[in-house]
Amino acid sequence: MHDSINSEKIEKAVLVGVINQQQSEKEVKDYLDELAFLAETAGAEPVKYFTQKLEFPNSRTYIGTGKLNDVKTYIDENEIKLVIFDDDLTPSQIRNIEKELNCNISDRTNLILEIFAQRAKTSHAKTQVELAQLEYMLPRLTRMWTHLERQRGGTGTRGGSGELQIESDRRIIRDKIAKLKDDLKKIDKQMATQRKNREKLVRVALVGYTNVGKSTIMKLISKADVFAENKLFATLDTTVRKVVINNLPFLLSDTVGFIRKLPHGLVESFKSTLDEVREADILLHVVDISHPNFEDQITIVNQTLKEINAQDIPMILVFNKIDAYQYIEKDEFDLTPRIQENIPLEELQNSWMAKKDTTTIFISATNKINHQEFKDLLYLKIKEVHEKRYPYNSFLY
Repeated sequence: MHDSINSEKIEKAVLVGVINQQQSEKEVKDYLDELAFLAETAGAEPVKYFTQKLEFPNSRTYIGTGKLNDVKTYIDENEIKLVIFDDDLTPSQIRNIEKELNCNISDRTNLILEIFAQRAKTSHAKTQVELAQLEYMLPRLTRMWTHLERQRGGTGTRGGSGELQIESDRRIIRDKIAKLKDDLKKIDKQMATQRKNREKLVRVALVGYTNVGKSTIMKLISKADVFAENKLFATLDTTVRKVVINNLPFLLSDTVGFIRKLPHGLVESFKSTLDEVREADILLHVVDISHPNFEDQITIVNQTLKEINAQDIPMILVFNKIDAYQYIEKDEFDLTPRIQENIPLEELQNSWMAKKDTTTIFISATNKINHQEFKDLLYLKIKEVHEKRYPYNSFLY
């Protein structure tokens, strides 16, 4: 497994994905485009995609022998040392692929963990990421380091001279995992106490797919200097700001972005961060409407919210980046079905999105389009919660 992708010299990488019967080639290309964005965020340079149609990934080498040979030929001819797969690989798959390709192999989870490790700034985020990394590493120890194959002899070791070094390393990692879990429990308690101290105020949480503009919206509403950039997972630690709209104070929090196939270990490790979402009174589900797969992203975020038991919290769907939405008019003689890019924004605004039970609004946070309408809507929703909680305090607004 590739230990660290980010280095002084940008490393060229090849990306590999499998197309199953439920997916179109376009969908898989979109998925690999996202994998390419992940690779770039981690510090690699994607130079080539390889895909193969398979009902199920090959249990031994993920892709078939012929396709693997194509990958080998390409990486040998172009001196590429890193191949990234768009799914999680089993330890035996990694071992077999490395043997065939003789280069560094990374899978989707390893890549996301690499980015999280680079982005973690606070001790809390670092602890969460380290725990997820160790839990990912534990079943893959058989090939993480070459010295693990050697037996460690000598007296005083359990099992005598026959004990494998790998058993010792497994114990060390299990002990570290147990310690990190204890550390996180303490942090969870501290954060729960902080949340309890703040619970009198209405709490609003920004959620959404990664890179949809949550931090920009946070900046817009709170007028605070919040870090925002066009990269995946720019925010790992939860940022909480006290905001006042029309004399009504509330707490606004920005959390880690969700993504397709978000590693389960990360969801578990980031439990205390995601508690900000679980315990919110209102969710602002931010969607990048200019993204070709924004409907899939909505589904993925809703599935993740369900996983963390936050699916029943009142929500406002905030369709962001309307300034970047691109519309391509179909030729009148083109009889193929319309796709999203053939639908004008005005039509989208009057489609299923506006008719859903969920409240919706269309904005551009960067260009402040519909900024006031957004603030007015948010104020009304917060006011509803506040009036239910404090029916005798309505004189405040």
